[in-house]
Amino acid sequence: MENYIYFSYLANLCAYSVLFLYAVLRKNRNWAFIVAMLFVMLWSASILRTTQEHEFFLADALVFETLRNAALFLLLTAMLNKLLHGGGYWRIVRSKSALSVTLIILFTISIESFPDLLEIIQQSSGVDPRFYSHVIFAIFGLILTEQLYRNTPLNLRWNLKYLCLGAGALFAIDLIVYSKSLLYKNLDIPLWQSRGIINALIAPVLALALPRLDSISNQTTFSISRKTTFYTTILIGCGVYLILMSATGFYLKQVNAEWGESIQTIFVFLAILILVISFTSGKIRALAKVYFGKHFFHYSYDYREEWLKISQALAKLESLDELKHFIITTLTDLVESSGGGLWLKNDQGQFFLAAEHNLRLTQQELASLKTAPQLPRYLSQKQWVIDFYELAHAPEVYDDIDLTPWCYEDSEVWLIVPLFHLNHLEAFAVLTQPRARRKLNWEDHDLLKTVGMQLANALALNRASEALANNKQFETYHRLSAYLVHDLKNIAAQLSLVVRNAAKHKHNPDFFDDTIDTLNHAVSKMQHIVEQLKQGKSSGSSATLTNLVDVITKIERQHNGTPAFTFETELIDCMIKADQTKLISVITNLIQNAQDASQKPDGWVKLVLSKQADYAVLKIMDNGIGMEPSFIAERLFKPFDTTKGNAGMGIGAYEARDFILKNAGQLDVQSQPGHGTTFTIQLPLS
Repeated sequence: MENYIYFSYLANLCAYSVLFLYAVLRKNRNWAFIVAMLFVMLWSASILRTTQEHEFFLADALVFETLRNAALFLLLTAMLNKLLHGGGYWRIVRSKSALSVTLIILFTISIESFPDLLEIIQQSSGVDPRFYSHVIFAIFGLILTEQLYRNTPLNLRWNLKYLCLGAGALFAIDLIVYSKSLLYKNLDIPLWQSRGIINALIAPVLALALPRLDSISNQTTFSISRKTTFYTTILIGCGVYLILMSATGFYLKQVNAEWGESIQTIFVFLAILILVISFTSGKIRALAKVYFGKHFFHYSYDYREEWLKISQALAKLESLDELKHFIITTLTDLVESSGGGLWLKNDQGQFFLAAEHNLRLTQQELASLKTAPQLPRYLSQKQWVIDFYELAHAPEVYDDIDLTPWCYEDSEVWLIVPLFHLNHLEAFAVLTQPRARRKLNWEDHDLLKTVGMQLANALALNRASEALANNKQFETYHRLSAYLVHDLKNIAAQLSLVVRNAAKHKHNPDFFDDTIDTLNHAVSKMQHIVEQLKQGKSSGSSATLTNLVDVITKIERQHNGTPAFTFETELIDCMIKADQTKLISVITNLIQNAQDASQKPDGWVKLVLSKQADYAVLKIMDNGIGMEPSFIAERLFKPFDTTKGNAGMGIGAYEARDFILKNAGQLDVQSQPGHGTTFTIQLPLS
């Protein structure tokens, strides 16, 4: 056996001597690498001395192995520091981790150099601390190697591949040797004697690594990634686990000497089984990744970059339609969805489909989204992203809501993303299945909610801008009214002048000509004023008891327009309490709108009056061009938004709804493009 150990470590000494000379004779000398190879040579020589001189023991070579480990640590840390800070050993000396490792190395050198100190520790603790120290060194070396490789940029990993491979192999062999020795409290001689040859076989790998180290740039920097933290922590955990397992196994063996071997064997089997189960458990790995991902270093998404990118894109939008389509494309691009739709909240708090892109939903699914009040309520309460992939695998998460209308095998619904502004649900987006099915993690959900919040803020800002614009338009309208009053005052002054001069000049033909011209001018200006004030507000009297049958009959006699409307009712009286003048104006405006929409040979407008419970119900029906649902939801009752061009001011429908709501009534609109419109007015009976 002595001859085998001798030739094994002699081969190791020869291999690393050649490698040392190669490193020294090169033009670009890497001094950390040279020092590391020098201590490897000293360590091999010390073991050779123990095999030839009987007054020395293998334990006497452990101090040189500790120095070898320290030199290898220095080499790996120097390369890591070169990537991180561009060089300089002072940063290594100042780091807290370097100080801790240095103290452990000095302690290990002390107990390995002074047998009396080692004996005192062994008598007081009952364990050999040298095995623990070398297991820690092996684990720390693997951690350094793993950090160096994983944090090296992809374009530079080629340069460090062989160095990490060689150093990792050296420390892996040490971990196997000392963890087994720690378990059985004796140095594993078969592994020890083979380690020399194994180390010698690693020398060519390190020789290949040396030239590649020259091209590592001093300016290269890196950041610690989430994977690095995860795998480094796993290595530390494995090391701690092995140490605890060895210590516990040794304790069990000592407590029961008779059954010690059997108990130790059973314990080792169970410990390895638990370790294998932990590594192969998908749930444990997922929980570990989420925990380390949330609490260590950087994330999968650069939230600052995403926020700035969306903010810059929002600043370029000029209309609500552009914003709606931008919301859909932004959310679909984030999770690589194939399409989506946006449901906005109108003034009545109801959600409607405002925009869509490649939304492949069935009519039944769309109808369910429209008539499902529990969905907005659930989104407001939970503030979750509803994930139908998660629903399929963990249905208990969504016990509080019935999602069966969209939960079947071929459904295209994948995600429902709420958009909140000040904790109020402003809208929600439905995203369809991606081209490649994928499972979203917590970061994807957080990003969707964060982006949804920003997009909801943009929607709220757009609505506030519209409200401000409406107020300005009202202000402009009032200013226009003042101008019109001024014009009426001028017309009245002109006509007054004609009247005053009539007695004096009524027999003068020229006076009659001037009078006709003045009247023509006055009529022209008054017609212009009437056209502008046709749908404007007028001052009315207070609410009085009014017979709705008489009001509509009066409108039928006085109102002109084509097509003429018909009035149908079986009622003799239908008493309500309202401002009669304003009521006539509102009904007249709605009739005029119906006539304008039915300008065709077979066009018709019909009024039907009835009673329903405690309400008078008036339906104004036509077979005109009809309206889109989006137009009804967004534009019909918006002031100053008209489709008649200069012919209208766009406040007729707004004024009608405002009057009806103030009188505790309801106004409902049903329309279909090309098939006419029905306005249903409900006013409480008196």
